[in-house]
Amino acid sequence: MSQKKLSFNPTRLQRLESWMDRYVEESKFAGSSVLINRGGEEVYFHATGMRDVENKLPFERDTLVRIFSMTKPITSVAIMMLAEKGLLHLEAPVSEFVPEFSSCQALVAGATSIDQTESATTPTLHQLLTHTGGFSYPFNPGLLPKAMEEKDLIFKGQQGLLADVICELAKLPLAFQPGKRWEYSVSIDVIGRVVEVVSGQPLDQFFADQIFAPLGMTETAFSVPSDAMGRFASLYTPLEGNAMDLNATRSGGEPLRLEDSAPDTPFGKTETFSGGGGLVGTIDDYMCFCEMVRQGGALNGERLLSPLTVDFMRKNHLPGDIADMGPSSFAEQPMEGMGFGIGGSIVRNPGRIRVPGSIGDFSWGGMASTFFWIDPVLDMNVVFFTQLSPSSSYPAARAQLKSIVHGALV
Repeated sequence: MSQKKLSFNPTRLQRLESWMDRYVEESKFAGSSVLINRGGEEVYFHATGMRDVENKLPFERDTLVRIFSMTKPITSVAIMMLAEKGLLHLEAPVSEFVPEFSSCQALVAGATSIDQTESATTPTLHQLLTHTGGFSYPFNPGLLPKAMEEKDLIFKGQQGLLADVICELAKLPLAFQPGKRWEYSVSIDVIGRVVEVVSGQPLDQFFADQIFAPLGMTETAFSVPSDAMGRFASLYTPLEGNAMDLNATRSGGEPLRLEDSAPDTPFGKTETFSGGGGLVGTIDDYMCFCEMVRQGGALNGERLLSPLTVDFMRKNHLPGDIADMGPSSFAEQPMEGMGFGIGGSIVRNPGRIRVPGSIGDFSWGGMASTFFWIDPVLDMNVVFFTQLSPSSSYPAARAQLKSIVHGALV
């Protein structure tokens, strides 16, 4: 056994099992799994509960889940691969690739109507990648999110070609002048369209050929194959209404209300390739992606990015904390003590986050409460899978997970 493995106390690490089992026993999560690698070696795996409560099917290592916004780091890697080929640069305006954004408008400060706008600069690719471009999500507060909700601009799997959905998005104004604020948004879906335009491939094909095949991520895609549908986890919610509606009231009845399940899931045949949230996959596949990042852009002899590019992505690209840029939006991570890089958040000050961790931790999560982090100081990756939406249902869960993992290091 390696010295890195010996630095985990096995008894303390088993607290993860008790914690995960408790969330299942309390009907907070139907089931979950966690995988920890350190120095490229597996340290811990545990799965518990059900992937399908109604049919009593267990949550297992090969269970397929919706990773939702954990798609974003993968799309961010894709754009950086194209940048390394000299096919684009991050300060380019998005209109250079998507002409529909050539004449942008932004809501004026204090606007009370969606038509109260002013001319805006066109967001750059860098602003899109860092959620400072002026876009939003329907579940955020504000005029633009309300307009997006009315147009159903959430990039669901059955909304037609990505190019067409982007065209509809471009008809709406920006929520603010690019670069002025941070707001969690569909901007990575726009980046996905840029990948298509520059590469000449649909996003699903680019991912399959250029990222998944080299990394051995054989079970990650935008659709669940028919022969794997039996392994696809059901999606649950504690909310009365839409599982993506963060303002919905909590149900007084069943805390695990079924929202989506096989074989009738819309993930059976996806046509809108959402670079911001459309992928499904297994925990081992996502660990392959994390290992590529941890190793500076390469895995098993296949190099996707230069170590310098990966290091660049894991820098804080904001002037300070996310909180310093006045966001009012939902986000997958704390905002104080946290910066944002290309594809994920960056720990700047664990004390301000109020959770143990290393400066430089790179992480993100998904709407179904999935989560990962890559710790460059401890040389460690952690991936957590479950299927409960929204991820804000139990906001302490991710902090508890990190505390247990760090508490097991001795």
